[in-house]
Amino acid sequence: MTLDFLVAEAQIFLLVLTRILVFIEIAPLLNSGAIPQIGKIGLAFFASTAVLPWVVTSGVYTIPDTGLNFVFIMIGEALIGVIMGFFIVIIMAVFQLAGQFFSTQMGFASSQVYDPLAQIQIPLMGQFLNLTAMLIFLTIGGFQKLFLGGIYQSFRAVTVSQVMENRDTIIPMLLSSMSGLFGQALIIALPIMGVLLLMQITMGLLAKAAPQMNLLMLSFPLNIFMAFLVLVAVMPMMIQSFEHVLDNGFEGLNHLIKAMAGRLN
Repeated sequence: MTLDFLVAEAQIFLLVLTRILVFIEIAPLLNSGAIPQIGKIGLAFFASTAVLPWVVTSGVYTIPDTGLNFVFIMIGEALIGVIMGFFIVIIMAVFQLAGQFFSTQMGFASSQVYDPLAQIQIPLMGQFLNLTAMLIFLTIGGFQKLFLGGIYQSFRAVTVSQVMENRDTIIPMLLSSMSGLFGQALIIALPIMGVLLLMQITMGLLAKAAPQMNLLMLSFPLNIFMAFLVLVAVMPMMIQSFEHVLDNGFEGLNHLIKAMAGRLN
């Protein structure tokens, strides 16, 4: 692709760049404050130049006659990027939420760590599972799936007018994904939560049988020890579960793209 071609198709390039840049600004890992803004813009620029020749030859964009209509199309492109990026945020939030479920039972309720990627305070175990999920995301080719199966497919299937026409399908799908988030997080955290629940029941029975024992102070290290013991034991299965959640998430992203295009059967 030559510079003359880029200049000639500057309007289409600007629309493509808008969708990709907004997606990068919202999607996990890519939206990290640790990544310089110029790096995000550069990534969006090169991704846009890679997609632009196909977009131009496919004729999916029709440049409007007035500047106001062009601005509306840009806003629509940004909306598509927001929807796709928010869907990826929902997927990655599963792991943080799973750690949050059993952090309180472990005794880490007040133990918050700073997440440099999301730039928020999150529970200690939530951060651990979140980082584990990010490593798995990288090992299974998550970025390739995001850009090839997500962004590229969106340009093949979705236009701004289709998003407006199918908004009644898109919103329920996003809400369904958010409700499924809690179920998936609960399944991941269930082994540790179950063991900690049994520990608390046992401690309660011992406290009734032997009131003179200082079980309150004893329960804290025991809960932490048992939680980490179970975590180590179930880690291979947990990694498989993480991969399953991510694969389902990428499949869900494809369904979302089809829903935005009105092709969901």
